[in-house]
Amino acid sequence: MVKSHKSSEISVGLQRGHAVTKNNPKPRPSRRKGAQHKHVKFVRDLVREVVGFSPYEKRAQELLRIGKDKKALKFIKKRVGSHGKAKRKRDEMQNVLIQARKAGAHK
Repeated sequence: MVKSHKSSEISVGLQRGHAVTKNNPKPRPSRRKGAQHKHVKFVRDLVREVVGFSPYEKRAQELLRIGKDKKALKFIKKRVGSHGKAKRKRDEMQNVLIQARKAGAHK
C-alpha cells in the first residue's frame, strides 16, 4: 500500500489526483454504544448485590476455588455460548473471589 502524500494535480505517479481536503465527520452516536456510565455501573452493582449469582455462576466459582480454571471455562462456555464471553465471565468470577478473599482478610 502506498503512503498518503499530498496530491499534486498530476494525473500520473505516486501523488496523482485532484488535491482535496480530508473530510473528518463527527463520530456517529452508535460508536458510544456499550460505554458504561457511572449510573449504569451503580445500578448493575446494586442489582448484583440484591439478587446475587445464578446457579451456574456459583458452580463456576466453586470450580475456580479448587483450581480447575480450564474446567470452569469449558463449563461457562457451554452455558453462555461463546469462548470470548466465557473468558470474560471467568475473569469476572475470579475477580469476585479475589474481592471476597480481600474482604475476609480485612475482617
